Amino acid sequence: MNGHERSLSGRFLRGLALSPAGEAIRCRGRSVTYAQAHDLALTLAGNLLRACDEAPRAIGVLAGKGVESYAGILAALYCGVPAVPLQPDFPISRTRYMLEAANVSALVTDEQGCHVLSELGGAGGVPVIAADPDHAGTAPRTRPGPAVPVRRGFSLSEPRPAVPSDVAYILFTSGSTGRPKGVQITHANLDYYFAELEGRYHFGPDDVFSQVFDPAFDCAIFDLFAAWGAGGTLVSVPAQAYRAMTDFVTEAGITVWYSTPAAISVVARRGGLGPKTMPTLRLSTFAGDALKAADAAAWQDAAPSSILDNLYGPAETTITCTVYRWSRESSPGQCLNGIVPIGRLHSGHEYLLLDSRGNTGVSEGELCLTGPQVTPGYLDPADDTERFFIRGPRRWYRTGDRMRLADNGDLLFLGRTDNQVQIQGWRTELTEIDHHMRRCTGIRDAVTVSVTIDGAPQLVVFYTGTPATAAELARQLLRTLPQQMLPRHYQHVDELPLSVNRKIDRPALRDRALELFGHEQAAPARR
Repeated sequence: MNGHERSLSGRFLRGLALSPAGEAIRCRGRSVTYAQAHDLALTLAGNLLRACDEAPRAIGVLAGKGVESYAGILAALYCGVPAVPLQPDFPISRTRYMLEAANVSALVTDEQGCHVLSELGGAGGVPVIAADPDHAGTAPRTRPGPAVPVRRGFSLSEPRPAVPSDVAYILFTSGSTGRPKGVQITHANLDYYFAELEGRYHFGPDDVFSQVFDPAFDCAIFDLFAAWGAGGTLVSVPAQAYRAMTDFVTEAGITVWYSTPAAISVVARRGGLGPKTMPTLRLSTFAGDALKAADAAAWQDAAPSSILDNLYGPAETTITCTVYRWSRESSPGQCLNGIVPIGRLHSGHEYLLLDSRGNTGVSEGELCLTGPQVTPGYLDPADDTERFFIRGPRRWYRTGDRMRLADNGDLLFLGRTDNQVQIQGWRTELTEIDHHMRRCTGIRDAVTVSVTIDGAPQLVVFYTGTPATAAELARQLLRTLPQQMLPRHYQHVDELPLSVNRKIDRPALRDRALELFGHEQAAPARR
C-alpha cells in the first residue's frame, strides 16, 4: 500500500483491493462502489491541495451524514492531513471557533454546509469545495455559494502517505471553560484499535455495517473504517428508519450494528424488537452511554443469532477501549444497579483506580487508562491539565468515570466523579452549560445538574436573576450550544444553596430536581 499500511486511508485502500466493484456506501437509495468513492476522494483531495496557497494543516468537513461527508473525510486523509468533521446544525459561533482552533486550511461541504457558511459570512478566507454525490466517480459540480470550482484534471494519482504518529482526525468534545476541546487521534492510535477489533470480530466483504452516528461523533469512525477495511458495505441509517427499524435492518441485510443504547428504547417504544425480528445481525455493539440490562436482553431476543457486546471508551482513548460480552444466562447476575458491566480493557492497556485521596490499589475509584490508544493530547495543551498525568514511565488519562472492580475482574460502571455526563452518547460538561446560561439576558448565576428521570439522564438548570420561560432560555442557548446539550428543565431560584464549605451544594440541587421533575430510577449506588 505504498507506505499506507498503518494509516486510516490505508484501510480504505485495503477494502478497495478486496472489493473494487463492491458497495462501499449505500445512502438514501444511492450506491457508491469502492472504485467510485476512491476516484471521488482523489478528485476532491487534488482540488483541495491545489486550492490551498501552502501545504494544508487540516481539512474541515462541514456536511451532514451522507456521501459528501464520507467522501470528504476520505479526501482529507488522502491529502495526508487531519480530517475535522463538523456538524452543520451546530451553532454558528461554535462552528467558527472549531474552524479556528483546528487551523483548518480548506473545507468540504454539502448543500447544508454551504448554507451554514453563508450564515457564517464565509469560511474565514479558506477555500471551500462542494462534494457532489450525484457524480461519484466523476468531477463534482460546483454548487451556488462559497464553493470554488472542482476540476477532474487536478485529481491526485494516489493518496499522500501519512506516518503513524501523524494526527488522523480531530474531534471536538464539550469543555469546562465554555469552549469545546479538540481531541487529536493519530493513525497509530487507530491502527491499534482496528487491529484489536479485527482480531475479535473477523470482519469481511460480506458484512454490511449500520451507520447511525453523525460523522462528528467519534463512533462514526468505527462504522466507516471497520467497514472499509474489510471491503464491506456501509449503510447510512436515516432518522425515519426508527419507525420500523427491524424491517430496515433486515431489508438492508445489516450484519453489524453499532449505536448508543438509547436506540434500543427508541425502537422498542415504536413497537419494534419482537422475537427474532432481526435475523441478519451477527454482531451488535453499543457504546456512548450506560447499557441497561433490560435493553440488552430485549435486543438479543430480537437478534438471537447476534453477539451483543457492550463497549466503553472516551474519545481520548480512540473510540472504545473495553468490551463486555452479554450472556443471557450469566450477565443479569453480573450487572450493578441494572447496568451492564464495561468488562475488560483491550490488550496492551492498563488501568488504575484512584480513590478521592489519589490512592491506588483500591477496588473502587476513578478509572485512569494508559496504552497505545490514548491520545497524545488536546489541540490546546492547557486542556491537558488535570486530565493527563505521569506515573512511573507511563502517561495516564483520567476518565472521570467511577468504576468498581468485580470479583471476576470485570469493571462495573458507578457514575461520574466530576461535572461531565453522557446524554444520549454526547459527552457534556455541565460547567460549559453553566457558562453559557450566565450569558443569557438577565441571568446572574446558574448551575446545571444531571438526574435520572423516567429511566433516562436529563439536565436541569437552576438559575438566579430575572425569571424567564424555558422556551426563551433555550432559544438563547441555541446560539452557542448544540441541540444535544440543551437542558430539559429550567428552574428559577432566589439563591443557590451552599454547603458547609460555602460551595454550591450540587447534591441538594440534584435532590431538588428529582423532587420537582421526577424520581430517580436505576441510579448508580453512592458510596
